[in-house]
Amino acid sequence: MADLKCGVENCTYNADCYCCKGDIMVGGKHACNCDDTCCDSFAQKREGYDSFSSALSHPSRSISIDCEAVKCIYNSNYKCTADHVDIKGCGACDCRETACATFTEG
Repeated sequence: MADLKCGVENCTYNADCYCCKGDIMVGGKHACNCDDTCCDSFAQKREGYDSFSSALSHPSRSISIDCEAVKCIYNSNYKCTADHVDIKGCGACDCRETACATFTEG
């Protein structure tokens, strides 16, 4: 499990920069840099709907991260082994506008 800090304020699972989903999937099978990755678990907040309604009731600092970015040094059998992960994507409306800022090509 990694300490996750999420800067994607438009995500329904984001609560004070922590994730309420419980686990996330980072996409980017062919990623060579962080901008080629994305948080596949991103779901845009919708007006009139409760945030994280189908997730955990409270945000979690530590989270399980599945990862398709096999070229990242922190990827071990599709699991993230980094101690800390930053997800970026201020103003994102789609998962492709998010990225794993911790990605490091190995």
